[in-house]
Amino acid sequence: MGNSPHHTASIHILDDDSFLNIFRLYRPAIFDGDEDNIDQIKGGEGWDHERWWYKLAHVCQRWQILILRSASYLGLCLVCTRGTPVADMLAHSPPLPLVIDYFNVYDGIDVEDEEAIILALKQRDRVRLGMTVWYMLKLIIAIDEEYPVPEYLIMESTVWDLTSTTVMLPKTFQAPRLRYLLLSGFALPMGSRLLTTALGIVMLTLDVGYPSAYFQPNTLLQRLSFMPQLEKLLIVFLLAPGLNHDVERQLMHTSIISPVTLSNLRWIEFQVVSDYMETIVRRITTPRLEELRIQFFCPLDFLIPCLLHFMETTENLRIDSAKFEFSRYMVYVGAYPSLRKEVDVYPISINVFCGFLSRVSAVVQTFNSPGGIYPTVEHLTLEHKESNEEHNEVDRTE
Repeated sequence: MGNSPHHTASIHILDDDSFLNIFRLYRPAIFDGDEDNIDQIKGGEGWDHERWWYKLAHVCQRWQILILRSASYLGLCLVCTRGTPVADMLAHSPPLPLVIDYFNVYDGIDVEDEEAIILALKQRDRVRLGMTVWYMLKLIIAIDEEYPVPEYLIMESTVWDLTSTTVMLPKTFQAPRLRYLLLSGFALPMGSRLLTTALGIVMLTLDVGYPSAYFQPNTLLQRLSFMPQLEKLLIVFLLAPGLNHDVERQLMHTSIISPVTLSNLRWIEFQVVSDYMETIVRRITTPRLEELRIQFFCPLDFLIPCLLHFMETTENLRIDSAKFEFSRYMVYVGAYPSLRKEVDVYPISINVFCGFLSRVSAVVQTFNSPGGIYPTVEHLTLEHKESNEEHNEVDRTE
């Protein structure tokens, strides 16, 4: 650097390739590797980070030309979110992919945002909507045809009443290039081709909040059979206790279809009534499964032998250690191989929710069914987390 301690060099001496490498390293990733599976299912961090290049393009004309000329290499996107003047943005921007992100917008949207979403949906490339049913019903009419480009579709409508109106996706809606799909509070009409044409889906969440959006198990299995690349699956089917009986009657009359092999599935979570889960796990094979998560809800009538058979069809769910953690409302079970020195995520985790401490005995009986849930377990840990309320309720003389 010579003899001068104050010698400096301009950044503009760098060539274009060097700048492009710097810009690409600066680009934020939707998934940076630190998210848990639920965060990934919801699409990762805020998609507004995709505007990372806006300020860089305004530094100087050379940077602007270089960035826009390398739009594909840098993965440039335009972002439509709350308050975005979409019409102006589209009129004064290059024809880049458009990300629509109105997630967790449950306090309503104004007329300008509603018009912006409808306009943006016509340009769509990646869509994430999360809002109340009232607003979703007004916007869903704009989603009525094939979306040939989007890889992400995350749509969540919030209902507080299980008898509320179903948000029905249009029958003509298709997105053949989808890779990440989350539908929460939606129903698919008979004959919908959304799940049968998106053959490249790697992450799927179906969250059914009320009976009118209910998937028959055979219908779900048939649609899963069209997803050979599927790696992560979350099924949520939680109903009020009085509604479970209707579902149980339907399951009793469900015809049997051939088993479905999901050869690339590595992570699966069930939050469903027990009969529904049993119907599913009896008919799927997942040889590469690495993590299984289950949530039970009383009454506890799930057949443990069915779960054991399901685990035996996998190659990676081999465990010899288990932990039972009892608390006021729940029993948590985690299972793992003892070779793991640190256990942050258990390969098998089961939550059994119980209303009262007296139901813990029923949980124990369930896990003590013939054959046992973990016949290979050699190391067992039992923990009890006692709350103050529980301490006051328990009769220590018993």
